[in-house]
Amino acid sequence: MSKTQEIEDRLREAFAPRELLVVDDSESHRGHGGYQEGGESHYNVRIRSEAFKGLSRVARHRAVHSVLGPDLIARIHALALDLDV
Repeated sequence: MSKTQEIEDRLREAFAPRELLVVDDSESHRGHGGYQEGGESHYNVRIRSEAFKGLSRVARHRAVHSVLGPDLIARIHALALDLDV
């Protein structure tokens, strides 16, 4: 399973989002630190979920990192998050 699919699956299961967009943005980082041939190193993630209601920006980011887990986070160089209700 690709990292992209793994990210999507974990986030859908945890947050039941009404909107989820996971974009592998690795190619735009070619030549920069952390770039891996074949991609799946840099991601932009947009989530809209009621699960974030009442949580601060930091708490939302912590929740996503917790759901993805240290095993998956360790295999990603960069993760940009756009999280809202």
